[in-house]
Amino acid sequence: MMDSKALAGKIAEILDNKGATDIQILEVGHMTSITDFFVVASGRNVQSVHTLAEEVEDKLAEEGIDPRRKEGKNGARWIVLDYAHVIVHIFHPEERQYYNIERLWQDGSNQEPYPET
Repeated sequence: MMDSKALAGKIAEILDNKGATDIQILEVGHMTSITDFFVVASGRNVQSVHTLAEEVEDKLAEEGIDPRRKEGKNGARWIVLDYAHVIVHIFHPEERQYYNIERLWQDGSNQEPYPET
């Protein structure tokens, strides 16, 4: 089993390879007890959001990693995949701008660049 930081990086890589945009990894373990990392990404449209979520689920399932919960699949404008230590948020661009969860969870030091610079 990979550690939470490695899992967050793998998820970001899967999303990147499938065409997600504006991928961000946020370390939030020091701010909440619910998870260690958020991976936040955008799809270009509703179909893209749905496809990105399926790709993450499929690729991680190949390694025996399944989400504890998933939300938002019906509307596909904001899909959340809960992998315990990593929670994945895949947004339609309009919802991402509206909810701006990065602003709520950034503290100036917890953003992991992706791709790494």
